Amino acid sequence: MDREDQRRYLVVGSVILEVVTPLFQQKIENDYTTGGYGSLQAFINSQQVIHTLFHLRHRNSWCCKDNKNCRNHTSLPLVYCQWKKLYSENPGPGIHNCHCKFTANPVQLKDLDISLSSLILLNCCNLSQPEAEAVQLLRQYKNDYLSHNTTGCITQTEYNTLWPDLVTYVLRLDPTKQDDLVRIEHRPLDESLCKKYFTFLLDLHQQIEEIKSTMESVHSSIQAVSSSLSGLNSSAETAFQAMDTTVQGIDLAVQGMDTRVQVMGTSMQGIETSVQQTNDLLKELLHKGLTCECGRQIIIPLCNDQRRKHRDQYQLGQNIFFLHQQFKLQSLFLMDQRELMTDVKMMDDGRLVFCRPWENKLMICNTDESETDCISLEGTPWYVTAVNNSIVAVTVKLQYRCYIEMYDINNKHILKSILIPGIVIANGIAMINNKLVVGGWGELLSVDYQTGETCTITTIEGGMYPVCYMLLVTEYSSDNSLLTQMEH
Repeated sequence: MDREDQRRYLVVGSVILEVVTPLFQQKIENDYTTGGYGSLQAFINSQQVIHTLFHLRHRNSWCCKDNKNCRNHTSLPLVYCQWKKLYSENPGPGIHNCHCKFTANPVQLKDLDISLSSLILLNCCNLSQPEAEAVQLLRQYKNDYLSHNTTGCITQTEYNTLWPDLVTYVLRLDPTKQDDLVRIEHRPLDESLCKKYFTFLLDLHQQIEEIKSTMESVHSSIQAVSSSLSGLNSSAETAFQAMDTTVQGIDLAVQGMDTRVQVMGTSMQGIETSVQQTNDLLKELLHKGLTCECGRQIIIPLCNDQRRKHRDQYQLGQNIFFLHQQFKLQSLFLMDQRELMTDVKMMDDGRLVFCRPWENKLMICNTDESETDCISLEGTPWYVTAVNNSIVAVTVKLQYRCYIEMYDINNKHILKSILIPGIVIANGIAMINNKLVVGGWGELLSVDYQTGETCTITTIEGGMYPVCYMLLVTEYSSDNSLLTQMEH
């Protein structure tokens, strides 16, 4: 190994570690200080920065905030370990798989290497075009000549083409670094320092060595498991002997179970009484109209057990629906204009959610016509169903495609959009067993709204299968007032 080649490697590595890296860190500090942030942690925790860096690490993710600026990059330049250095996931479950799940760590400027600091500079800081070019090229030089250099040497030819460009772009970022560059250029070979810098700059290969060491430990563990299996063979013989004693204990336990069964019979009588009291309470709640669609899907089968047992008595064409509630909502609509409402659902708190496809809106109001609000959609809403107390799922048609979109009606923003091939927009939507159910051409589809996974429940030959668990009739009464009736 030529000592002069080693010295040239040390010179270039010293510029990267002693000049370029601190220079990048200083640029970041100047930028966030100018922006009014008191620390690096506050800067990377800001909405714009965390949103930008999130999409440099995660693909096919759409955020609940500022979703117009979401990006789906073909490559992910921010590697996993860099993201873990900057951010930690918030504890507890969350429905938003986006940047709102993460919070910035108390990271310091000195923790940012040239790779991570250059990513932040190029994507999150205000740089002129010449400055951005210099940052990009200096980072590229480090990758080309140092990151994958396993020899720790740079030849005279490589050095002669690299050094002038290295000086040019460092001075473009900070003209005061001229003396530092001259001092480093004439630095003699220091083998211990060269080995230290070689380790810093070749971090990937260092990790490979750590993996190799881990694999050796795993191999030792496998050998230990093999020894343990030999010991299990002898332990099994002892265990069979102990089983004889255990069987005798089981005989005694069975005798005790007879006594417990008698006690359980008495408890079952008490449970039957409690169930009857619960059914009476549910009937009273249903009669007073204190439940929404989700509640009725549970209460009605319980309260109408007799009807469920004799379902085969119904005749074709027989009317099995009944009027449950009626609301007069005259002030919410213009009586002299045609308006179309394709669906309406009631939430647990009594609010009504209307689909108004001609206006591309969801309208939200109370049954007494108070606190009216709207959510604007990009597409045309047709049918809606409640997912929980604050989230609804809507079938939406946009540019000849049909989607299921999830909306938070409290915060009035979209949570997720799921493209469902084969859905028929006019077939409705329902929530059954924590899954969304929609109609397609000749089939009934089940959709997991958390993962977007779709499966076919059943296939109907020659036609569509509309989904309806609650029928809501919206019409004009004789006195030109708008009536919304809920029928089951």
